Formats: sequence, structure tokens, C-alpha cells
Amino acid sequence: MLTLALVLATLAALLHVMFFVMESVLFTRPAVHSRFGTRAEDVEAARPWAFNQGFYNLFLAVGTIVGVVLATGDDPTTGLALILLGCGSMVAAALVLVIPQPQMARAAAIQGVLPAFAVVLAILELVD
Repeated sequence: MLTLALVLATLAALLHVMFFVMESVLFTRPAVHSRFGTRAEDVEAARPWAFNQGFYNLFLAVGTIVGVVLATGDDPTTGLALILLGCGSMVAAALVLVIPQPQMARAAAIQGVLPAFAVVLAILELVD
């Protein structure tokens, strides 16, 4: 179960690195900002928010990857704790997205399913 938890956490982290690139680097491109429901005339106003959000996603990814590295080394408990923090935050953010806006269910699922499974498996690994 540990291996599967680590694979899912890594995939969730990589997905959040992609979100970072989209939000902080490529946001002004029409193909990108339209994915976030941002109209062309609103891009400049939304750009600082998107830039900040992208870095937030990058930091979650980095923390999760550090957890994966630690979990495969000499400190698996600390690694799993970091995975739970990073992936748990990803899941919480997905819930914050979908609860007030049910039409965002697809985006929330993309954001939250991998880390949710990683969280469940990490917890099972800790209680085993």
C-alpha cells in the first residue's frame, strides 16, 4: 500500500506543478485563462490572483514530493505526515472549489481524486 500511496501522491504533486505552470507562467494565453473561466478582458485583473494561486499549488507539490522522498528513506513516518498535509490540503481545496460551485465538479475531481486516494492509503499505512 505504501508504494501505491507514494505513486498517487507523486502524480498529485505533478498535477499541481502543472497547475503552477498554467496559473503563474501561461495564464495570459487564451487557451489557458479560458480553462479557468476568465474572460479576455478580465485577464489583467485576475493575473495577480492566478500568479499567487499557482505558487500555492507549487508549494503543495513541493511539500508532497519532500514527503515522498522521506517516506522512501529513513523517515517514513515524517514522509507520510508531509504527504497527508500536502495531499490533504489538495483535497480540501477541491472541496472548497466544488461546494459553493457544483458546476466545478469536474475541475474539483481532477484536482482532488488522486490526492484523496493518496490520503486514504497513507492513513492505512500509518495505522497498519
